[in-house]
Amino acid sequence: MFAGNHSRNLSRLGALAIAMLASTAAFAQVSDDLVKIGVLTDMNGPASTPTGQGSVTAAQMAVDDFGGKVLGKPISVIVGDHQLKPDIGGAIARRWYDVDQVDLIVDVPVSAVGLAVQNVANEKKKLFITHSTGTADFHGKFCSPYAMQWVFDTRALAVGTAQAVVKRGGDSWFFITDDYAFGHSLERDASTVINANGGKVLGSVKPPLATPDLSSFVLQAQASKAKIIGIAAGPPNNMNEIKTGSEFGVFKGGQQMAALLALITDIHSLGLPAAQGLLLTTSFYWDMDDKTREWSKRYFAKMNRMPTMWQAGVYSSVTTYLNAVKDSGTDEPLKVAAKMREKPIEDFFSRNGKLREDNLMVHDLMLVQVKTPEESKYPWDYYKILAKISGDEAFGPIDPACAMAKK
Repeated sequence: MFAGNHSRNLSRLGALAIAMLASTAAFAQVSDDLVKIGVLTDMNGPASTPTGQGSVTAAQMAVDDFGGKVLGKPISVIVGDHQLKPDIGGAIARRWYDVDQVDLIVDVPVSAVGLAVQNVANEKKKLFITHSTGTADFHGKFCSPYAMQWVFDTRALAVGTAQAVVKRGGDSWFFITDDYAFGHSLERDASTVINANGGKVLGSVKPPLATPDLSSFVLQAQASKAKIIGIAAGPPNNMNEIKTGSEFGVFKGGQQMAALLALITDIHSLGLPAAQGLLLTTSFYWDMDDKTREWSKRYFAKMNRMPTMWQAGVYSSVTTYLNAVKDSGTDEPLKVAAKMREKPIEDFFSRNGKLREDNLMVHDLMLVQVKTPEESKYPWDYYKILAKISGDEAFGPIDPACAMAKK
């Protein structure tokens, strides 16, 4: 009788072991036996230097460093050029998700294209991580379980810069603002913080996008005698305003310029004589510490220039995504996204990072000042780090307009 019970127990244990193995095998699932990542970017246009091939290189570095496989299946990277056109970006995303079995789309500069791709990701129930789409609506009223914002938003840059600069004594501002939604939102967000911290906004001028001669606008800002001239603009106006300001002696006259969006590649193209003294906020600086230097020097060996915050963010997000696929045993989008939200995101790019329930990756930012030519000791030695800005302070609370936050 005992022997019979023993053999029955053994057979039950054997069946249980087989069932567990079968369930583990079933759980470790990768659709079509390949994890495919699409870098959808601007390969030849005005955003191609801060994104473009550099973003492709960063994604491939992440895959190579991961070993080229996850859950025993190969990882591949493909590239698309949306030419900064929402219809082209949306069409490529649709084809990638439907036909090419792309599991994750990354990068996607400019908000109009980013929002078009987000719509497709929602419809197809596939993942999308943006690095160079700045609109805060992405994780606000348009927030989605399938779309993540990794590097910055307009609020974080505007609020981070304004708050840190006012705290350091820059309490009177005059804005040169791009006359479209992006510029207006930067000025609005920065002005709210300036006023709340005891500063004042003396006025603003609003040149249209791509204004060829910005002299009159810069002269009005200079004449305001504001301590800080806020550049609430993106390319090409922002760099042309800084260059014109330098030519007109803004910095030498005791005023400072604060750019609410500027990238290290912009500073490189302007040159330190024109950009010196500029204040800006960034998510990443290649020369911040040993971890940033180690990765950036490997990137430099491939690209012959240092990475922007957007390009460094691509590597960070792809690595986080692949770790989540590995840990969850599947590439099923919502399971992977949930796994990405479980752990802190602490790598060479992100300090005190976390992917919030609204799918915004909140992390520390830095207020930096562009060095003078005399202060710069070696190539790409461009920034003095003035202050650290906590992610919670810069990005602020979850937008109540986000439906995911209400659940």
